Amino acid sequence: MYLKSLEINGFKSFAEKSELEFSSPIVAIVGPNGSGKSNVAEAFSFVLGEQSIKSMRGKRGEDLIFSGSKTSGNLSRAGVRLTFDNSRKIFTIDFPEVTIERVVYRDGANEYLLNGSKVRLKDVLELLAAANIGASGHHIISQGEADRILNASIKERKEMIEDALGLKIYHYKREESERKLEKTMENIREVNGLRKEIAPHIKFLEKQVEKVKKAESLREELSELYHNYLKREELYLADLKKKFDEEGKTPTSEKEKIERRLDEVKKILAESESADKKSKELIEVEGELRKAGEALEEARREISRLDGMISGEERALLRAENEAKTAKAVAVDLSEIENLREEGEKILAKALKEEEVSTLRGLIGELLALLKDFVTSKKTNEEALKAVKEISAEIAKLQEQKETLQKKEGAFEENESVTKKRYESVKFSIEEGRQRGREAEREMFTLMNRRTELVGILNNLSSRADQINREEGAFKEELEEAVTLLGQPVLHYNDLALPKDFLEEPRSEQEGRRKKLEKIKIRLEEAGGAGGEEVLKEFDDVVKRDLFLSKEIEDLKTSAESLQGLIKNLSEKLDIEFNTGLKKINAEFEKFFTLMFGGGQASLSLAEREVRKRRLTELQGIEEMEDEEEVEIEEGIDISVSLPNKRIKGLQMLSGGERALTSIALLFAISQVNPPPFIILDETDAALDEANSKKYGDMIENLSKYSQLILITHNRETMSRAGILYGVTMGANGISKLLSVKFEEALAVAK
Repeated sequence: MYLKSLEINGFKSFAEKSELEFSSPIVAIVGPNGSGKSNVAEAFSFVLGEQSIKSMRGKRGEDLIFSGSKTSGNLSRAGVRLTFDNSRKIFTIDFPEVTIERVVYRDGANEYLLNGSKVRLKDVLELLAAANIGASGHHIISQGEADRILNASIKERKEMIEDALGLKIYHYKREESERKLEKTMENIREVNGLRKEIAPHIKFLEKQVEKVKKAESLREELSELYHNYLKREELYLADLKKKFDEEGKTPTSEKEKIERRLDEVKKILAESESADKKSKELIEVEGELRKAGEALEEARREISRLDGMISGEERALLRAENEAKTAKAVAVDLSEIENLREEGEKILAKALKEEEVSTLRGLIGELLALLKDFVTSKKTNEEALKAVKEISAEIAKLQEQKETLQKKEGAFEENESVTKKRYESVKFSIEEGRQRGREAEREMFTLMNRRTELVGILNNLSSRADQINREEGAFKEELEEAVTLLGQPVLHYNDLALPKDFLEEPRSEQEGRRKKLEKIKIRLEEAGGAGGEEVLKEFDDVVKRDLFLSKEIEDLKTSAESLQGLIKNLSEKLDIEFNTGLKKINAEFEKFFTLMFGGGQASLSLAEREVRKRRLTELQGIEEMEDEEEVEIEEGIDISVSLPNKRIKGLQMLSGGERALTSIALLFAISQVNPPPFIILDETDAALDEANSKKYGDMIENLSKYSQLILITHNRETMSRAGILYGVTMGANGISKLLSVKFEEALAVAK
């Protein structure tokens, strides 16, 4: 037995460390639905390098880590460790025991360890492929995936069978050799490109060597011309800068003065802008003045109303006093009533014409007093005396109200006067500020126009300064180039004497000297301007490099031929191994199929199909894409079946149960030909009836002679074939736990 143990810690529902030992050829894992049985199969896929989180029923890497429950917190990592017995050297490393471990963290990072040392996923996959083990495939058949080989395309089916036959290692080696070959061919192209690049340079250097002797005389001529050119250019630039500095002083100084005055004017304008705030103040004062006038007018109207009421009361008082002096009232004469009516109509006529409320109130009071007096005059003397007292009290009350209003009238008059003075003061201040602002604004526009003129002048000066700087830069570059070409002696140009009027010569003459310099430099370069020793050294170096590249191309070609031979050998070996394995699988497939169905025929065969693919191509000379269709030939494996006593010739005509039996027969046939160290079957027997379950159990026992079997099942017949039975339970805390029973030990105890 190769598989020793599986340790799960934090993976999915296995929050606590759980370990399964595989000391029996057949180990069964049972438990109720939802207890976490299938998580064991997924733990195998995980540790063997499966990259599809979806195939392990998750969306992200963190979905594989225990996410917590009501009583337990979530974990930060999940790890699965698988231990193999390598005493028979099924793995290509020199260790008696091989432990492969994979850890995933909450951020999705993965870590792979081989015997405790960190390794790459590629290292793990290659090690497993050499032992006929992969992350998924023929040896890990999850629930619902037993039918996958029947539903797969012919190409995918061929890849599954190659994986089962242990041919993946050849694919890895061939792909790696093809990558190396492609890299080698790319290196050959690059080296050839380098040789093509330096070939013209070699020819050029050969000519340069011949011209080295001519370079010395040109160098002497160039040195003499440089002395004259550099001396004149340096003095010319110094004179130009002096004139420029003098010319720029006046506009710069004037602009600074204008800037200072502009700041002062802007302050004045800012003060004038405060007139807007004073305008708001003026509006507020005007409102206060209006309110003061309204209050004064209201007080006067109220005083007028009180005067009317007092006047009416005084007349009523006079009548009451006269009445008090007379005897007891007698019957009223019609003429008196007529007089009363006439007086009342006069008062009402005035009231109808009056719009002022206070005056109207006074007239109403007068009318009431008239009526009161008339009634009073007809009463007894005692009643008249009583009326006199009441009217006198009312007059006193009205007089008191009038005095109070007269005091308020005086206060309102004083407030109105003060507010008028304040209004006039604010209004005058606004007019004065606006006048200063208009003058400052006119001055600001004048200053800004002059500043614009000065900016234009200074910009022109700046352009000239840039030109001078460019000429100075060109002079420095020319000086550096002169030192590069002729060395330090060229700097002695200051020793050269020039005529006094040299600054008066046309600038075109100096330009002519520069052009002559360029021509001589070109001739010097053609004649080996870098110096004879440098040219000879460079020529020797380039020739050596060309010889080195030539030898490197030969070595690369040899390597490419070796890789091509290796790829050819691997392809031939892959074809031979595949065809041989396919024949063996066919024989076993026929046997298992007949066993499962009691007859019939089943076989695998190589097939080719046309696959149409669409691709976008760019039209020549036009930035557009055209949709094209191309046909590729796809090679793969086709499956033919014929059931006994039925006219069924194709997979698509099989029922669900028949497809399950066919896929089981094929998977067992594949495993029988090239048995992997272990096979995991996750409820592949779920669709089998009792008769087929027994056949399935017999096949399992036969298969266990070649591979260890881990069975996840609910089937009693399948359980009975296991040597160790692991039960998976899940409590209220959502954590899966393992219980184990070894049937051999149980039987021994029972006996």
